[in-house]
Amino acid sequence: MKTRTLGKNGPQVHPLGIGAMSFSNFYGPTNETESHAILDAARRAGVNHIDTSNVYGLGTSETVIGTYLSAHPQARDHFTIATKGGITRNPDGPGNIFNNSAQHLQAELEGSLKRLGVEAVDLYYVHRRDPALPIEEVTETMAALVKAGKTKAIGFSEIAPSSLRRAHAVHPVAAVQSEYSLSTRAPELGLVQTCAALGTALVAFSPVGRSLLTDRPHSLEAVQKLPFLASNPRFTEPNYSANIAAVNALQSLAKEMGISTAGLAIAWLLAQGDHVIPIPGTRSLTHFSQLLEGVNRSLTAAELEEIETILPVGWAHGDRYAAAQWNGPEKYC
Repeated sequence: MKTRTLGKNGPQVHPLGIGAMSFSNFYGPTNETESHAILDAARRAGVNHIDTSNVYGLGTSETVIGTYLSAHPQARDHFTIATKGGITRNPDGPGNIFNNSAQHLQAELEGSLKRLGVEAVDLYYVHRRDPALPIEEVTETMAALVKAGKTKAIGFSEIAPSSLRRAHAVHPVAAVQSEYSLSTRAPELGLVQTCAALGTALVAFSPVGRSLLTDRPHSLEAVQKLPFLASNPRFTEPNYSANIAAVNALQSLAKEMGISTAGLAIAWLLAQGDHVIPIPGTRSLTHFSQLLEGVNRSLTAAELEEIETILPVGWAHGDRYAAAQWNGPEKYC
């Protein structure tokens, strides 16, 4: 199996990572035992990159990883761990605010290290940019954390290509995290290319379209119990039904090819560049095995063309975020 590099001169990681937001209850109820079972399966499969954040379950995700590492000390050498800071709750009302001050990012990283039970992480992201601070200043803060030995590398989540270039001029940016999948193609308008040019990994979250690109997408009834999806334009009617109908052809193609739909979606994403690293989240061992199918499947030019015909750029009904959910990500096209 060919590994991928988490940033220029960074560690070699499995082509598939684990998005540990699913270790909280964001996409449905879960518990520590189920999350630890996913980490056991990851180790058996050679999957060695975990992506978490201080805000996933208000620290729950990091704590679950920390208890696993405590119970399996040898696992620390296996896993490349990334976490994030920079999002905090708005004390004056609903929603989040973004704090990229040196004091905040340093304090949040210390909290993450404590929950994870490690002395340093392999990668620390600014989870969302604070537009009030120049990104050069924020990058200097992150570089100081590298110098202090608290993180081995730095990254940013949901930034524009222009911001990446500005940050990278101050200190190497190992990774940029962005939503990228067959249903969300915006990164192809500059971010995929800029990351490749700079030697920055493009870490793709929600690579199976928040379940749309699977054999069993969330039902409309299930969506109503998940606050984020319940207000997401792609999961509200009439868009939901239109999107379910659109992916039927991809599901049929996957069946003909002898692969799960999720596996096919992962295989497509991996074919978009050697610097692309998907980090799907899952609470299911069965789903995890389906995701792994995509790593072992190299798509031919003809297969990629057929997928593109079935789900051309812009096929999805509805924006990827509702207006309130767009608070934070940088728009660049």
